[in-house]
Amino acid sequence: MPLINAFRMDGLGNRFIIIDRRENTIHIPKEKIIHLGNLKSFHRNIEFDQMIFIEKEINNVFPITIFNSDGGEVSACGNGSRCVAYLLSKHLNNKEIKLKTKNRLINAKIIGESDVQLEMGKPEFEWRKIPLKEKLDHKNITLNIDGKEFTDGFSLNVGNPHIIFFVKDCFDYDLKILGPKIENHKLFPERTNVTFAQVDNENNITVNVWERGAGLTKACGTAACATAVAALIKKLTKNDINIKFEEGTLNIKIDTSLNIFMRGPVSGIKHTKLEI
Repeated sequence: MPLINAFRMDGLGNRFIIIDRRENTIHIPKEKIIHLGNLKSFHRNIEFDQMIFIEKEINNVFPITIFNSDGGEVSACGNGSRCVAYLLSKHLNNKEIKLKTKNRLINAKIIGESDVQLEMGKPEFEWRKIPLKEKLDHKNITLNIDGKEFTDGFSLNVGNPHIIFFVKDCFDYDLKILGPKIENHKLFPERTNVTFAQVDNENNITVNVWERGAGLTKACGTAACATAVAALIKKLTKNDINIKFEEGTLNIKIDTSLNIFMRGPVSGIKHTKLEI
């Protein structure tokens, strides 16, 4: 089997395999991504939540294509975008990088040695754009899971769909069981990311996240953005919010137009090879 060069990085434990195909056409079929995803528990050099391809530059903008470890293509990945921006900044010796996901143009800025800030754009609240199966109050969703009601769910899209439940203790909920059931609920035609969040104070939130197509995750950048927006709109926090994950914190700032700015650290860059 041929070997291809790749990079391993993570943002707060959210793990990525990054493949640069700006100069060489490299195709990895969905079945192979799934196979590699299934091997991640056994081979540390290919552990990943998402596999990200850097595409050919267009007018100083770098398109990226993102796949979850279940082989499904997704439209956004906040921590992955931060890692790609950092990688490109090292290659290009440039502190500012423009990325293009499937549905967003993202401005990235390297701050200090390894902090990366992304301008993520604005959230979507319209039910068709989240998307939801039917029109309802996206700020007050009730789901019945195994006979138990989960109320006051806040659903939105920040490049991909999310639902957030604000609770007293986010770790009281077993997301290995609840996560896939909420992710695949009939209300969400494109499935959804799931966050249980506890507000510690007006500037700090602790979260427990189930990532669509990847499972229980140590961190998720778009979940941090979605949680911060939901908390601000519900008047639970201010507009400068620290979202706490298992291995660190992402800072989310939201301006008066609801533009989202996400900042946090990324890991160093490690080289690896994949058998395809």
